[in-house]
Amino acid sequence: MKAAVHTAPGVIRLEERPVPAIGRGELLVRVRGCGLCGSDLAKLRAAGRPPGVLGHEVVGDVAEAGAGVTAFRAGDRVVVAHHVPCLACHYCRRGSTSACRAFRESNLDPGGFAEYVRVPPENVRHATFRVPAGVPDAGAAFTEPLACCLRAIRRSGVGPDDTVLVVGAGAIGGLLVQLATRAGARVVATDLLGPRRALARALGADAAVEPERAREALDRLSDGRGADCAILTVGAPPVVRQAFGWVRDGGAVHLFVGEGEGSLPVGELYHRELTLTATYSSSPADLAEAFELVSTGAIRVAELCSHRLPLERLEDAVRLAERHEALKVYVEVSG
Repeated sequence: MKAAVHTAPGVIRLEERPVPAIGRGELLVRVRGCGLCGSDLAKLRAAGRPPGVLGHEVVGDVAEAGAGVTAFRAGDRVVVAHHVPCLACHYCRRGSTSACRAFRESNLDPGGFAEYVRVPPENVRHATFRVPAGVPDAGAAFTEPLACCLRAIRRSGVGPDDTVLVVGAGAIGGLLVQLATRAGARVVATDLLGPRRALARALGADAAVEPERAREALDRLSDGRGADCAILTVGAPPVVRQAFGWVRDGGAVHLFVGEGEGSLPVGELYHRELTLTATYSSSPADLAEAFELVSTGAIRVAELCSHRLPLERLEDAVRLAERHEALKVYVEVSG
């Protein structure tokens, strides 16, 4: 099979690899396509990572079902996710599924930027969903990122009558805008790029403005208090610091981003009683809810998929994403 292998920082090579062999309880999925995630970009830039195949927003057809699998059969179109917790450990019992050891060790074999993936038994049971007819492949691929956004909304405590600021109106920002609106919040989105601000307004944001106008828009919607919660999809230290000026006293800043270094204003956190939270992944329950929202069209995703490129052009897809010329790139692996 063809596989796009990350061999060194910033280097991707198309190679021939053996098709994975499956065992009991597993699936072999022929990959139709896979979304390119911001975490993929970070891993591609990282030094010291062993060669591997990235990609985890996978849609494909079941090519073979292992012994004991009854929920799926060859020919089913499915969407699969890569991490699954044990659901029984200390972390899982307390809702911290992404801290579960099994969660961190689980994965697809080899990854979505290959023609075939092996889906382990736990992923088959808890992170695989049959895609209904009429749901496009690229739309179904939003299941995993949407699940991550659902967890972010819950952990940040967004609710009715809140004023929420979404910082960064890319694909993730577009999902967060919709989820915060569904939760009953008034939403301000901010982004440097005009087309992204326009899309945020089309997706339901009450206002979408340049960063320098964020406070003005928030004050207008909150009687001058500021945001109850600011959700950041951009991790540059100046942006994180600026977010503290956008939220009200007693408000919250939620980090939906893992990049960026810098000191936190601990004194301000203390004196203003601010809450700082973060999320980076999702749970099986989040995946199931996200799949339902995508399948029923309750969350709009078509406008967020700006580019479709073949596997052979994965490097071009990466460049588009890194230059912020794409919202979401869907990489077509096979027909």
